[in-house]
Amino acid sequence: VTLHLNPISSVHVHQKPLVFLLNSPLPLIWKLKTERLAPGIRRVFFVSLGSVVQFEKGNFSLSAETEEKLFPEKNEHLLQWAQKEYGAVTSFTELKISRNIYIKVGE
Repeated sequence: VTLHLNPISSVHVHQKPLVFLLNSPLPLIWKLKTERLAPGIRRVFFVSLGSVVQFEKGNFSLSAETEEKLFPEKNEHLLQWAQKEYGAVTSFTELKISRNIYIKVGE
């Protein structure tokens, strides 16, 4: 699955830390494609067991962290866990089948 990350239109370059929970019932290769995300900013990708994140060429991967995690099974429990762990959830998306996911990041 390719994850496309771009800032919202009102933000020229996104310069804040991000945390993503990438959960799947089956192990996946998450291919990351980014545009206009500032280098050197901490970005964390938690993935379900057996999954990996592949970064594009460039220095984005130098400030990104990937960690496998055993997530709660049901989406409601995953959302509650994320809210408890991080205090807020700004976006939650559930897809049954997808090859591309487009996410706008920003205020």
